[in-house]
Amino acid sequence: MFAHTLTQELLRVLERPDLRVIAGERQIALDPALELPFRVQPTGAIVLGLPAQGQQEETAFFLRHALELAPLLDIAPHRALCAAFCAARTAALFWYLDTGRSDADAPAAWVPQMAQAQVPPPSALRQIWQALAPLQPDVPRQSGTDPFAALHDALRDLWPILGPTESLMATGGDARLAVDPATGLNHYGCSHRPRPWAITFASSTASSLSERGFAGAETARLSLLAGALHGRGDAAACALDTDIQAHIAAHFGLVAGEGVVLAPSGTDCELYALALASLAPSGRPVSNIVLAPEETGSGVPLAAMGCHFANDTALGHGVTRGAPIAGFPTDTLVVNVPMRDAEGHVRPVAEVDAETCRLTHDMRAAGRHVLLHRLDLSKTGLLAPGLPALERACAPMDGTGDGPDVVVDACQARLDPLRVRDYLDRGWMVMVTGSKFFTGPPFCGALLLPTGVRRRLDGPRSVPVGLKDYSYRHAWPRGGAVAGLPAGHNIGLILRWCAALAEMAAFSRIPRVTVHDRLRDFLSAVSARIMAEPALELLPPVRPDRTPMEGAWDTLPTIMCFFVRAPDSDGEGFHPLVLPDARRLYAWLNTDLSGLIPPDDPDVALACLLCHVGQPVPLAHPGLPGMVAGALRISAGARLVAGEPSHDGMDPTERLRREVRNVGRIVDKINLILRHWSRLSMAAPVQTYLPHGWQARAILPA
Repeated sequence: MFAHTLTQELLRVLERPDLRVIAGERQIALDPALELPFRVQPTGAIVLGLPAQGQQEETAFFLRHALELAPLLDIAPHRALCAAFCAARTAALFWYLDTGRSDADAPAAWVPQMAQAQVPPPSALRQIWQALAPLQPDVPRQSGTDPFAALHDALRDLWPILGPTESLMATGGDARLAVDPATGLNHYGCSHRPRPWAITFASSTASSLSERGFAGAETARLSLLAGALHGRGDAAACALDTDIQAHIAAHFGLVAGEGVVLAPSGTDCELYALALASLAPSGRPVSNIVLAPEETGSGVPLAAMGCHFANDTALGHGVTRGAPIAGFPTDTLVVNVPMRDAEGHVRPVAEVDAETCRLTHDMRAAGRHVLLHRLDLSKTGLLAPGLPALERACAPMDGTGDGPDVVVDACQARLDPLRVRDYLDRGWMVMVTGSKFFTGPPFCGALLLPTGVRRRLDGPRSVPVGLKDYSYRHAWPRGGAVAGLPAGHNIGLILRWCAALAEMAAFSRIPRVTVHDRLRDFLSAVSARIMAEPALELLPPVRPDRTPMEGAWDTLPTIMCFFVRAPDSDGEGFHPLVLPDARRLYAWLNTDLSGLIPPDDPDVALACLLCHVGQPVPLAHPGLPGMVAGALRISAGARLVAGEPSHDGMDPTERLRREVRNVGRIVDKINLILRHWSRLSMAAPVQTYLPHGWQARAILPA
C-alpha cells in the first residue's frame, strides 16, 4: 500500500487504525516537490506533497481528504466536480471531529464553509473550486448553464449523507450517541472509531468499534454514496435496509413469513412491541408486564406505557419525555416484577415465576390483553421468568379470548440462535441488539417477529401514528399497517448495523464448542482474579437456567459484576462505593491519569492505561443501608472469542491469556485509583479517545 518514499511522520499517521482501514490497498506516495497538499492521479493513486509535512493533525486531515476523493472519483468519474465537493465536505467534518479546533485553526480557508449545516451558495462553491481543482485530474469544462448552480442543487440532496463514517454513525439515535469534541467519546465512553489501545470488557453496556466493524460501516457508507452519485440514493439505502434485515434473519434462523424490524435501541424495540400488541385481534386494552425494569434500559418503563422516553427521538424530532405518544392507547397499564429484593439479593426463581403467573391471570380475567416479558438476560445476567411459568401464564382461560403476547428481551444477545428459534416457534417476539454481546456500536437494535405477529402488519389497522417520529417505513416488513410511516432511511442505524454484522459474521465462524471453551476458561480465570482481590466483592454469578444443548455456550454467566470497596471505609465489613462514586471510578478507568499519580507509586505506569468496563448498575448492598451502591461489570463479548484485526497472527490460547492478564491490569488500576482518590477527586480528570502523548506501540495491552 505505501511507497518507500513516505516519511516516518506520515507512517505514524497511517498507523492510525481508522486511516489504515480507509486506506486499504490504495497506493500512497510522497513527492516533496509537489507544492499541493496532495494530488489524486488518474490511476487512483495518491501523491502527498510538501504541505502535508506539518503537524500530525494537518497531515491526517490532508490524507483523509485524499482518501475520500480517490474512491469517489473511482465510483463516479462522470461526476468529478460533485465528487470533489463531497470529499471536501467529509474532510471538513473530519477536521473538526478529529481536532476539536476552531475555525481560525482550519488548515484551508474553505474548511469552515464546507462544514456548515447548509450548502454554501453557488458563488462560494465557485471560489472553493479554485482550491479543490488542482487536487484531482482535470475535470472537463461544462458548457451551457452555470455548473455551480446545478452543483448547489445536487449537493443539497447529498448533504445529509456526506461526512466521515464516525460522524454519520452518531446520528439516528439520541443525544447519548453524540461525540464530545473535548473527549472524542460519547456518553458511553466509547468511540465510533477503532480504539485498539484500550482494554475493553464493556459489552454489557457499549463498545468502541474494532477495525473490522469500522470497515463494515465504511463499506456501507461508500455504497450509499455511490448510489446517490449515480442517482439511485433511495434504492441504495433500501437495498442496505433489506440486506441488514436478511442477515439478521439468517443469523437467528428466521423463516418465510417472519420478519425483522430495525430499531435504534432496545427501548425503541419495547415501543414497537407495544404497538404490535395494540394490534392484537381482540382489540382489548393492554397490560404490559415488565421484568426487572431497574436492570433494563432507563427509558423502558416509559416506552412500555407508550410514552416518549427522551426529549428527542432517533429521527431528530423534539418531544416531551413522559408525554403520551400520539395513537398509543392511554389505558395501557404497566406492571413491574422486580428480580432483586430491597437488599439487592436475587429473588428466588419460584417467587418471580409465581408473581408473573398471578399477575397475568388477574389481567386476563379482567378482560385485558397481556404483553408479557421474558428477560434474557438483564444487565447483571439474570433470566426470568422460567419457561414452565410462561407456558402456564399463556395457557387458555375460559372467557378471556386471545392469549398473551410474549416478548423476549434478549437485547444483551447472550444466547444461542437456536434459543431464539425456539422463542419464535412459540409465537413470541424477540428483541436483540448488535451492540451488546456482539460489540457493535451502541444503538442498533431489532425486533424479531414470529409469523402470527408479522401478519398483523397486513391487517386493517395501522400502527400508532406517533411512531412516525421514531421509525421509517423501510425499517419494517412490508404491510399496510406501516404504510403511514414516513419514507426515508435512518443512515446512522444502517451504518451501525453494518458494523455489528461484521462482528456477528466473525463470531459465527467459530465452532460452538470452541466458543464455549474459550468463554469458560476466561470466565473462570476472571472470577478467581476478582475474588482474590480484597478491594473487590464479586456478585455470585447466576448461571442462566436453560435447556441443555450440545455445545451450547449460553449457559455460562458471561457478565461478572462486582462492588469496589470505598477508599475511606474502615476495616470492619465491606462498604462499597456509592453509585455516584462508582460512576467516577468507571470514568477514571477509561481516562489517562498521567501527571496526576505521584511518580513514586509502584503502579504509576498504569496511569495512562485506558480501561473500558460496563457502566455501574445501581444495586442495594447490606454494607450501605438506605443507600444505593454501584456494581461495575466485566463482560465477555464476541470479540473475546473471535479476536479482532489487531490480534491477527496471535495464537488463540495465548491471546486469551493476554485478555486474562488485562483483567488483572484493570484490577491494578482500580487499586491505583483508590490509593489516590482524594487527589483525583480534586483534579476531576476526563476521559479521552487517546492517551496523552499517544504512541500506540507503547501502550497496546500487553
